Amino acid sequence: MPATAAGGAADGTSAAPATTSRDGSSSLVMVLDSSGSMADDDGTGRTRMESARTAVGTVVDGLPDGYPTGLRVYGADRQRGCTDTRLVRPVQALDRAAVKQAVTDLRPRGDTPVGFSLQKAAKDLPEPVDGSIGTRTILLISDGADTCGTPRPCEVAERLGKDGTGLRIDTVGFQVKGRAREQLECIAEAGNGRYYDAPDAKSLARQLQRAAQLSSDGYRFRGRRAVGAATGDRAPVLVPGQYLDTVGPGEKRYYAVGLDAVSTADFSATAVPQPGAAVDTFDALRTSIAYGTDSSCATDTARFYQTKGATPLTSAVARIPSAEGSRGCDRAGRYWLVVERESKKGSDAAQWPLELVYGVEAPLKKGVTPAASAPEYGAGGKNAVPASGNPRDVRGGTGFNDAEKLGKGAWRDRILPSQTLWYKVPAGWGQQVRYNVEFANEPTVERVAPMYSYGATQLFTPARFPVGGGAEFTSSTLYSGRPAAIRMGSVPVAWTNRYEYRSTVRPVHAGGEFYISVTLGAQAAEITENARIGVVLRVSVLGDERAGPEHHAAVIAEKPDEGERKWADKKGNSASPGDSGGTGGAGWTGVAAAAGAGAVVVVIAGLVFVRGGRRSATQTTRGSA
Repeated sequence: MPATAAGGAADGTSAAPATTSRDGSSSLVMVLDSSGSMADDDGTGRTRMESARTAVGTVVDGLPDGYPTGLRVYGADRQRGCTDTRLVRPVQALDRAAVKQAVTDLRPRGDTPVGFSLQKAAKDLPEPVDGSIGTRTILLISDGADTCGTPRPCEVAERLGKDGTGLRIDTVGFQVKGRAREQLECIAEAGNGRYYDAPDAKSLARQLQRAAQLSSDGYRFRGRRAVGAATGDRAPVLVPGQYLDTVGPGEKRYYAVGLDAVSTADFSATAVPQPGAAVDTFDALRTSIAYGTDSSCATDTARFYQTKGATPLTSAVARIPSAEGSRGCDRAGRYWLVVERESKKGSDAAQWPLELVYGVEAPLKKGVTPAASAPEYGAGGKNAVPASGNPRDVRGGTGFNDAEKLGKGAWRDRILPSQTLWYKVPAGWGQQVRYNVEFANEPTVERVAPMYSYGATQLFTPARFPVGGGAEFTSSTLYSGRPAAIRMGSVPVAWTNRYEYRSTVRPVHAGGEFYISVTLGAQAAEITENARIGVVLRVSVLGDERAGPEHHAAVIAEKPDEGERKWADKKGNSASPGDSGGTGGAGWTGVAAAAGAGAVVVVIAGLVFVRGGRRSATQTTRGSA
């Protein structure tokens, strides 16, 4: 019998809901070099410490109110000493004035015990409670290499990076080169973070701001804990809903579900490594649905396809019963949802948080004839004219759960290097999403040779299935600080698309809120002067929205003067949803169980999909039985 999670509920998940990073599970401790070399002139007539004070002030002014923030220093109390480190501000709700005053009071004088200070800083960060998942960041600011020798900083960073989920170590090198820079780069890579180079005071403020804001803007998770098993016979039993787990390099996770013979089952897994962490081109997240001892009903592999730093990675699969009902995977019975992670040597070795969504789509009612599939882009192809007009300001979310809703038109945002912003766009039966992403013309830092990063986007169905661009669209572009753009879109939503074979079509078989992710590559931190760079989205939703998936379904018409949607056919005759074919709920809906009074998070506990999708895209390869 499949096991339930230890101490968990009967459905195999932990009884206590996991929370998002808004509950204080994310935190930041800055570790500031106050060694004797920080008294040196930074080239502007000011000392390095004076420039650091200004930069730290810029950082705390940009952090959210109340964000848990602390400050540790080393080399500030004694002329000599490899244990000279002190927590001058504990990690607690941000007090901007207190942090600034603490930095003002520092006088550089001592050694540089980097390794020892990192050990202490990891203990400064509060441990997540009640199954919460967030980003705990150590932000090390140094103008030189460790002078103590033991413990070795890179070894400390590697150990810390492997020991806990959600810990990252970012480093900022202030006017460093040679051995000092190499050491700081090594610490960041081993600690699941990024190295930021700051050759002058202005860039120090910019790079500190980027690293701190990346910490506070981390992916906000939702779901109940479900501890996947290493083998199918011990897998926890899931019911439709949203769950959280983790997966390490080379690990495989099994979850058991019971399926009938007629419903479609959708399963997506989103891994969220630390932004910009070391990855290989072919590091992978694989999902599959298994039946029996050796039958695979569907499989999908998502890869990074770049080595510039980790981003969220989503893989998704579906068990879609065949029209004939004659395949092995059409049977009712026990199935297994499987997640597997592949990592190359030298890639991020930390446990990755996983956000899992499992849903079941009800079939159409007997006698309902669905509309034909819509496998062509038509009006939504690459040559479609993008939405025009002056962009309106918007702030993208951190992930699927807080994606910012966009309507048709032009929208303007700002994005950090290594960051992924998230949006959602509603599209119903018969409609297709079409959008452009434009990365702004930005002032660049002076360089001997040109440098390139990248910008990328991905479109997802309401059930979180990546949608392929095929030969019509390309999901990424080079970015050098000069204007760059990407075009992306979907085919029209049609219930029968689920029986198509192309990755551009098969997932787009249900309407609802489609998700857009936009990513800026980590190396943009070495290219642009501004902490964030501008990005514009031009969003269109093309086609008439239909009242249901059936053939000749009525068109939904907007009547602005009445303030609500009306249902009408092409001739304007009214038609209620109940009259539109009786689809038996064959739409995609989410049923959220409200959290208890006073809770800061909504826990998705009963998410039932009545439509979904499968297959993905430019960053995935798939197969099904």
